[in-house]
Amino acid sequence: MKNNIFSVLILIVIGVAAYFIVQTVRSTTQAASAPFQAISEQNQAMQTQVANLLHPTPTIIPDPATYINEIRALARLETIQYSIEKVNTIEQRGGTFGPLFGDKILFVGHGTVIAGIDMGKLQPEDMHYENGILTVKLPPAEVLVYTLDNDKSYVYERDTGLIAKPDPNLETLVRQSTEQLILQAALEDGILEQAQINAEAYLTRFFAALGFPNTIFVHDQG
Repeated sequence: MKNNIFSVLILIVIGVAAYFIVQTVRSTTQAASAPFQAISEQNQAMQTQVANLLHPTPTIIPDPATYINEIRALARLETIQYSIEKVNTIEQRGGTFGPLFGDKILFVGHGTVIAGIDMGKLQPEDMHYENGILTVKLPPAEVLVYTLDNDKSYVYERDTGLIAKPDPNLETLVRQSTEQLILQAALEDGILEQAQINAEAYLTRFFAALGFPNTIFVHDQG
């Protein structure tokens, strides 16, 4: 009987001792691994900083200074707008050695041309009222705005020679020339003539609303 009691006591002592040994080892392990964990965290932080240096995120810093170069009062009557698509090709260093040294861009440009009358050019002597008739000499129609829509325009194809490097200025040149082609297309289609007609139609209604129902427009001869 006594042997059984001693056996149980021994087992209890062994169990308690084992528990304290495990807790001691666990605490020692955590204490020993703490410096390595700190080093690992510092290493990760350093890797993050290096990654930010090698691949920085672009930061836009606007200049707080604003320079106003010119202020003008505008009195422009816009009477017509053209939306034009133009395909343009520009090539550099072509010829016989084009496959080696050439650089070629096929560009699709979308642009807008607006024409009308600059009413600021209308002088008092250009309007005359007699016998119930208002005579108006309008300034000639002109292109007021022409611009390339960069959001809709794009490079459709670019062909660079085998041993050539793409010219960074070539796309700028093709955009500028496409803008001029869009303007030229609008002029050839008669945008100024139509702008003049639209302006006279609009101003006829405008003067009638002011109490001048009979309006005649005259133009400079020659």
